[in-house]
Amino acid sequence: MSLAVRVIPCLDVDAGRVVKGVHFKDLRDAGDPVELAAEYYRQGADELTFLDVTASSSGRETMYDVVRRTAEQLFIPLTVGGGVRTVDDVDNLLRCGADKVSINTAAISDPDLISRISDRFGRQVLVLSLDARREQGEKHTPSGYEVTTHGGRTSTGIDALWWVKRAEELGVGEILLNSMDADGTKDGFDLEMLSKVREIVSIPVIASGGAGKASDFPKAIQAGADAVLAASVFHFGEVTIAQVKEELHHAGLTVRRW
Repeated sequence: MSLAVRVIPCLDVDAGRVVKGVHFKDLRDAGDPVELAAEYYRQGADELTFLDVTASSSGRETMYDVVRRTAEQLFIPLTVGGGVRTVDDVDNLLRCGADKVSINTAAISDPDLISRISDRFGRQVLVLSLDARREQGEKHTPSGYEVTTHGGRTSTGIDALWWVKRAEELGVGEILLNSMDADGTKDGFDLEMLSKVREIVSIPVIASGGAGKASDFPKAIQAGADAVLAASVFHFGEVTIAQVKEELHHAGLTVRRW
């Protein structure tokens, strides 16, 4: 029997509130993170992801509190990311109740951070969050996809496919692949990018960016993802977790009960 497809709501948290925009811009309030997390748990979410989108020092303390309060009432895995720069940051989040920790910019600046975290806690706790987009301007990478930071606003010049493979070698246990071209557009996941990443890594891949309707989700799995993640379509009631699981089930994919 194949592994069940995971459906993961993502909560982008800013100053203790869930926010959502398009391409990480024009953010609007989407609710209390603890309340939303509890509701998604009741609806049948398989995991939850919290991303601290400001990640200032004051925001970090807020996130610790959010993680603690959420972990007390959930019985599904919780991934937390945003502003994670050190092994101690990971330790603190795990102590607050996170099951997995996501890293992004800090790993680009210091790739060995991946190995240090993996060596201490095991690769199963470490998720590489990758904001990738098709190249713009004069820069060229072999794959045509580049790694970005700061919500897609800053180009690194790093080839995205090279980076996911390198991260796997260094000890990452999972890839959260977010398409900055599709993020918030509701036009569907970037299936081509998913397929290319699936070809070169053996660790699980989470598809993120672009979900607009329930029928988008099976396509991401068929393109090579192991899990699907979405934010605004869940937050604003446009698609429910049950509808997504129904679509996945009807496509012949294994899902957990909802």
